Order: sequence, then C-alpha cells, then structure tokens
Amino acid sequence: MLKDAEVASPSSKIGMIITLVLCFIFAIIEGFDLQSMGVAAPRMKAEMLLNSTEMGWVFSAAVLGTLPGAMIAGRIADSIGRKKVFISCILIFGLMSLLTPFAQQLNTLLLVRFLTGLGMGGALPIVITMVSEAVSEKYKATAVSVMYCGMPIGGVLTSVIALSLTADHEWRHIFYFGGIAPLLLVPILIFFLPESKAYLNKTATSPAKNQSLMTVLFAKPRLLITSSLWLSFFGTLLVLALFQNWLPTLISGLGLNKEQASYIQIGFNLGGSIGVLILGFMLDRLNKFVIVASVYSGILLSLIGLAYSNSAFSFTLFATGCGMFVIGCQSILYTLAAKYYPTEMRGTGVGAAVAIGRIGAFSGPLVAGYLLGTGQSEIVVIASSIPMILLAAISALILLRKPTHSAEEKDNLKIVTT
Repeated sequence: MLKDAEVASPSSKIGMIITLVLCFIFAIIEGFDLQSMGVAAPRMKAEMLLNSTEMGWVFSAAVLGTLPGAMIAGRIADSIGRKKVFISCILIFGLMSLLTPFAQQLNTLLLVRFLTGLGMGGALPIVITMVSEAVSEKYKATAVSVMYCGMPIGGVLTSVIALSLTADHEWRHIFYFGGIAPLLLVPILIFFLPESKAYLNKTATSPAKNQSLMTVLFAKPRLLITSSLWLSFFGTLLVLALFQNWLPTLISGLGLNKEQASYIQIGFNLGGSIGVLILGFMLDRLNKFVIVASVYSGILLSLIGLAYSNSAFSFTLFATGCGMFVIGCQSILYTLAAKYYPTEMRGTGVGAAVAIGRIGAFSGPLVAGYLLGTGQSEIVVIASSIPMILLAAISALILLRKPTHSAEEKDNLKIVTT
C-alpha cells in the first residue's frame, strides 16, 4: 500500500504553490468574515436596539450554519471532488455576507447569518483537506499552519477597517468588503485551483466505497480518534468563538474605549498569526505530546491573566497570549484531523470534527450573552471558558496516544512484507 504522503505529492511544485496561495487567500477572507460581526456588533446593537441575549443569537446564527455546512460539504467532497464543493461554498458565504447589512429585522439577520455560516462551514474542512493533500506527510502541519495563519490576518484586517470607520452607520462597510472579496475569488479558483492530486489518484486506483457515515467515523479503529477529536474541537472552538465575537464588547465593559478595544483585538489576532506559524513548524519537528500540553497550558494561563487584568496594557498582553495559544491550538487540531483520516474519508472526518467544534463555537457566544444578560461581570464570562479548555486538553493528549493513519499503514506494510 502506498503511503498517503506519496499519493498526495503534487505533479509539480507550481500546482502545490497555487493551491497553498489560493487557500491562504481564502483563509484571510474567511478570517475577516468570522470576526466582522464581533467588530460591527457594538454599532449594530445600538442601531437595531438589540439586547445582549439577542446579540448572542446573532453571533451564534452563523456558527449554527457551519454545522450542516461542514458535515454535508465534507461528505460530498469525498464523493465528487474537493474543488467543486469548495467553490460552491465560497459563493454562498460571499453572497450572504453581502446581504447582511441590508437585513432590517432580527429574524432576517439571523437567517442571513445562518446561510453565511453554511457556506463558511462547508469551505473550511475542504480547504484544510486540500492543503494537507497538496504536500508530503513531513510538511502537513507546516502547510496547514501557513494556510490557517490567514485566519487571524483576516481578523487583523477587520480591526484595521473598523478603526478607519468614523460614523456609526459605517459598520455596513465591513460586510460589503466581506461579501465582495470572496465573490471576486470565485472565478480565480475556477480557472487556477487544481483538484487535489491525492483525491484524483485515490479515486483512479480504488474507487470510493459507499461507506455509511457511522462506519467512516466510528468503525473500531477510529472510535477513540473521532471521540477525542470531537471533544478537543468542541472545547477549543468554544473559547475561540467567545473571544472572536465578544472580545470588543468585553473590553468596552471593562471601561476601555473603542480605539483601545480595536488595538487589543489586533493584538489577539497578531498573536494568533505568530502562534499558528511557530506551532505548525514545531509540530512537524518536535514531540507532539509536549507541544500540545504546553499550548493548552498557555491557554489556561492566558485566560486566568485576562480574568484578573486591571489595565489596558495587561489586557493587551494576555489577549495577545490568548490569541497566540488558542488560535495556534486550533490550527494544530485541524492538522491532526487531516492526519488521522485516510484520503477516501478525509473530507468526511475533518468535516465532522469541524461541525462538532462549531457546536462549541455556537455555545460560546450564547453562554457569554446569557451571563452578561443576567448581570454577570466580564471576569465571570472569561473564567467560564476554563473548564472546557481542560476537557479539550485531556482529549487532545489522549488522541496523541493513537497512531495516525499513515503510521498504521506503515505497520501494515511491514507485516505484509515480512
């Protein structure tokens, strides 16, 4: 049996570079849209007369849409190919982002954001799959981390644009940009993005078997893998979504002004970019167990520091550290998900993990909105995420005790040859 790294090697360096560059650009656009609602929220909330609980539902609507998006798109991508599904998802979330500022009623806004999430959720597991299949096994973590680095860069871009907006009604401009950019990317992807060579080779040599979803995810070799991945995704994405959506509001509640809030948001995302690159590079070269344990320890310390910060400087410092560890950790989980499922079911496996993670991301903003709505302090909101990070850390460390699918294939090959 050929190793996945051999199958996944692209026919030329040009095809690999094109795939990585286009996926990186997409990651910037999705990162921008993921945080656009959080940045626009204070002005939108005042204009539409929404309370904290209603804003929690607005934040969570897009996240809720990512659940079926990730699951369905990943499953379809394993059947008909990565490229077609990827482009369709980008088209959906671009159109819906563009429609967001035109929503006048709460129910309409919730529907538009749900459909935005449907497209975003479908695109994310496919882009992770395509990037991991574009490079050899040795560089998967580095490649996924470089791609995922675009997410926090997009978040920084959101904050930069927010700083340039002077009038309160100009929050709409954030969504104009967030909708037009992916629509402009679509024709470029149609003409230049190559289909995954790993997928093409796998379907040519052994056509995909029509395995049920339960078999793909919970067959005996993958039961513990899938369960551990799901818990890790859930807890980590809960914390990430809470901060992506509520950080500007939490900062304002602590008495800091809008300009300080924007700079703290930039620090959170810049820290994430640095963390993603460094941790992805380290994951390919050093002991994975030690790295993952250290990253989750860093998240815990950052959360505790944020909860007890009493100045703009300390809040910025710990927000940057939190971004570095929690965004970097999410990149690590995406890499592990791609490593633990073979080519013929990678879209399904990664999509399911992303979907379960989005349940955590859906819960995070709602919990924050509920706590703030009942009069709890910003410190309580931040501290409430700590138990979930502990659960995610334990699950990730259990996962690392299992071999990846490529390691299992090596062992099987040794048995056959002897």
